[in-house]
Amino acid sequence: MTGPVPPYGRGLPGMPDVPAPPAGAWPAGPQTTRLPLGPGPARPGTPSRAGLLDRDVRPVTAGRHAAPDDADAGAGGGAPEDDRTGPLPGDSQPVPPLPGVPPRPSGPWSKLARRNETTDPDDAPTVAAAAVGPHDEPADDEDPTGGLEVLGAGSADRPRRRGRRARDEAEEHGHAAVFGDDPDETGSADLHDGDLHDGDLHDGDLHDGDLYDDHEAAPAPRRRSGRRRSPLANVLALLVLAGLVAGIVFGGRALIGLVNPEAEDYAGAGTGSVEVRVGEGDTLSDIARTLVDADVIASSEPFVDAAEANAAATGIQPGVYELRSQMSGQAALDLLLDPAARQVSRVTVPEGSTLAGTLQRISEATGTPIEELQAAAADPAALGLPAYANGQLEGFLFPATYDVEPDDTAVDVLRAMVSRFTDTAADVQLEQRAAAAGRSVYDVVVVASMIERETKVDDERVDVAQVVYNRLSQGIPLGIDATLAYGLGKNGNDLTVTDLQTDSPYNTRTRAGLPPTPIAAPGEASLEAALAPTTGDLLYYVLESPDGRHFFTASYDEFLAARQRCADAGLGCGG
Repeated sequence: MTGPVPPYGRGLPGMPDVPAPPAGAWPAGPQTTRLPLGPGPARPGTPSRAGLLDRDVRPVTAGRHAAPDDADAGAGGGAPEDDRTGPLPGDSQPVPPLPGVPPRPSGPWSKLARRNETTDPDDAPTVAAAAVGPHDEPADDEDPTGGLEVLGAGSADRPRRRGRRARDEAEEHGHAAVFGDDPDETGSADLHDGDLHDGDLHDGDLHDGDLYDDHEAAPAPRRRSGRRRSPLANVLALLVLAGLVAGIVFGGRALIGLVNPEAEDYAGAGTGSVEVRVGEGDTLSDIARTLVDADVIASSEPFVDAAEANAAATGIQPGVYELRSQMSGQAALDLLLDPAARQVSRVTVPEGSTLAGTLQRISEATGTPIEELQAAAADPAALGLPAYANGQLEGFLFPATYDVEPDDTAVDVLRAMVSRFTDTAADVQLEQRAAAAGRSVYDVVVVASMIERETKVDDERVDVAQVVYNRLSQGIPLGIDATLAYGLGKNGNDLTVTDLQTDSPYNTRTRAGLPPTPIAAPGEASLEAALAPTTGDLLYYVLESPDGRHFFTASYDEFLAARQRCADAGLGCGG
């Protein structure tokens, strides 16, 4: 490490003076240019600076900037001194640095020329040794410290170490240096370039013992990276974890058992008698829950599994079934598929049945008293009868097969039959098509009831309908004995000649037009024929074969001949 380099005389201090060359060795030349010092031209927008350079500077007569022929610049007019490599004349040597204390680094102030104390200050104007502007900055390649190592220099470039590694390095050094590379790691106070000056420390102020302790500093205790747990704590933690896992497992199994209990099943065919109702639209799972609630089966799963394996299980009909208590799932399914187990009364009402005959059939099939059925029929409003029925129940109890359950009332049974009629009427668009033909719905039902009673052959229904409509349009009495038999409460084959002369609104032999009410319950085929009869001028038909077929004609003579053939065949055709 070297001391500060004086301006205009950079060289090693203490070096011997270089001998002066003989006279005449240097060529004559002009003296050193003397530049006037003073405030330089001000830059636009910047204030002028004064004071630093506004002082008298003696001309430089010696040193590397002085010419060799400036003999008169030396002291006493002697030979010129060439001290280009030595100290400036008249300038005192810098104070050597104290032991163990680094010297103060040079800064921008070192660029100013020192005052020559040996020269008369009034003998020359102030000149500048170097043109330093008020705003000039040190060049990038110029060392502002003069080559000295500055305290703390380079610490910003080296990454700071932290944590355990930094503490290990501090322990290896054995003590904390006052002037360390990294004040943050050693814990020393921050030192800066301007903190220590030549006048601040003296030879007697600091000694070896002041900077370093006689004993190495005790290493700082290391911080543990984590707190160690005792073996007992570890064991307790494992026990708690095991308890949580066991709780989750057993608790989950218990919850699953509540949501979906294990498939328990009874053994055998069961005992006793239990009535179970299967509702309309019930699924296999719904039926299974009903059976579990009645203690017919132990759980749903065995029954559902058995039912899913049997395609016939999808045909289980709604109704009341007589089962047994504590049956296996398979045994319960087998009994539900047995028609005998269903507690239901099946009633079939054929097409062409009268109201009286229908009530009797229901009573006989279900055991419902006939009086209850007659009382229910007397209140058509409670049965959901449509408005176009005109309060008349005859003809509006649709003929079909019905299942009557034990707890069904007479009103329930009749209401179901009326509902079935309205459903069928909607299917064939009875109201719309009757209006399109210019007929009332009630008249269409009356015609359909007569068609139902006159023929059992489907392809003849439209011809019977055409005969009825042609006679109505021409004002000819219909002459249908079925209407008279209905009015008399007899079978058509039991009519006598006297019956044919009966004055009755249902005697279509003597009265033109339709009877006052339907005479039977028409089926869908007869309703369709009444809505869409055939075409032609047919006016007569006569039974011609034992299978129920008729002969149709528009000629009265052909009708008489056909009637004779019917009488001769003993088919029941009378005068």
